[in-house]
Amino acid sequence: QVQLVESGGGRVQAGGSLRLSCAASGTFYRINRMDWYRQAPGKQRELVAALTSGGITNYADSVKGRFTISRDNARNTVYLQMNSLKPEDTAVYYCNVLAVRKFGVSESGYWGQGTQVTVSS
Repeated sequence: QVQLVESGGGRVQAGGSLRLSCAASGTFYRINRMDWYRQAPGKQRELVAALTSGGITNYADSVKGRFTISRDNARNTVYLQMNSLKPEDTAVYYCNVLAVRKFGVSESGYWGQGTQVTVSS
């Protein structure tokens, strides 16, 4: 199994910054993608930023130029640096990892427990 532990959420004023972390642990052969999603009250969960094992990134239009996803492969950790935060960024942020548990086995997806980000105006 793969366990994900997220940290770094909190409350910040508009224009401020936060850095989220998501550390993967457990038994696995390889981690492929590491992504960040968010879900605001009454809304569907949406992809915020994605990062493949090859270093390709993808961002939601609403966060381009403000958020940066990065990864420390040695620590199996993915980060989300969030700058110029806006009240509409308020949501629970979830880490999602696509990992291969054993050689020759298809990848599976795993979710973190979520971390609350609140941006006040």
